[in-house]
Amino acid sequence: MIEYQRERVRERERERVAMAMEENNKSRVLVIGATGRLGQELIRASLAASHPTFALVRETTFSDHGKSLLLRSFESQGVTLLKGSLEDLSSLLEAVRQVDVVICAIPSKLALEQKLLIRAIKETNCIKRFIPSEFGADPSKVQVLNIDNGFYEKKLEIRRCIEKEGIPYTYICCNFFMRYLLPSLIQPGLEAPPRDEVKIFGSGDIKAVFVKESDVATFTICTIDDPRTLNRTLYLRPPGNVCSMNELVKIWEMKIGKELKKVYVSEEQLLRSIHGTPFPMNMDFVFIYSSFVKGDHTYFNIDSSCFDGTHLYSHVKHTSVSDFLDTLV
Repeated sequence: MIEYQRERVRERERERVAMAMEENNKSRVLVIGATGRLGQELIRASLAASHPTFALVRETTFSDHGKSLLLRSFESQGVTLLKGSLEDLSSLLEAVRQVDVVICAIPSKLALEQKLLIRAIKETNCIKRFIPSEFGADPSKVQVLNIDNGFYEKKLEIRRCIEKEGIPYTYICCNFFMRYLLPSLIQPGLEAPPRDEVKIFGSGDIKAVFVKESDVATFTICTIDDPRTLNRTLYLRPPGNVCSMNELVKIWEMKIGKELKKVYVSEEQLLRSIHGTPFPMNMDFVFIYSSFVKGDHTYFNIDSSCFDGTHLYSHVKHTSVSDFLDTLV
């Protein structure tokens, strides 16, 4: 009996040491854009996975009451706050030297501001993974480069910079965040799903993909210590989240118990809206055209050079489109 108890003590000690070693081997993660919607979720996902977590924060952010409260909350959970910005090379060098992985979650329109960060990563030569601010449709697959006002070309330029410098990377292509377009059932100008009449763009049969920000963050953190995703693209197409407009309308009709009047908007009409609406107000139409007419989220198969994150990390539970629409009824 005494020997058994001693063995149990030794076993618990071995487990404690193993857990401590695992903790020590966790990559140190720096999130840039930590106060944004996705950035906040990346911080939470990194902490939930027990990664030592850092956030690069502009000096001026601390004077914003709401953001300051958020940062203090992060700090109380163990996040290390580092002052700096994407315009200040010395602060970037100092921040990058303290971590193993850099994840950038700045808005896509600011994509080119990552160039100085890429220089810092190259100069320090200590980062084992960089995840740039992509988090949308794959810019190398989209078929709207001539009408997107340079939106995707900026992301392609950043990809070229990363690969030219030989920086280890993972690109995350999650397509649409659920908070974008889905709350209105793809009706630009509306803040809630319609209950009488709905516009359907194109045939209504082309499928697009929606993923909740918190789920995108969880899948992203799964990649950072996974050698399979090094220098690869990770696509997210979760079951229940790949839907055509006709399917979305049908789901919504079932939830509200009412059939909507359908007004079909042809490809030609949609293109006229794109060209007749000033930038940036026309970007909703551009993204609708890209996803629901050209099929830029789903027209291609995920081949052996890439990965489907929902297959690779099947343990990650995600919010479905139907679950999200339940919150809008």
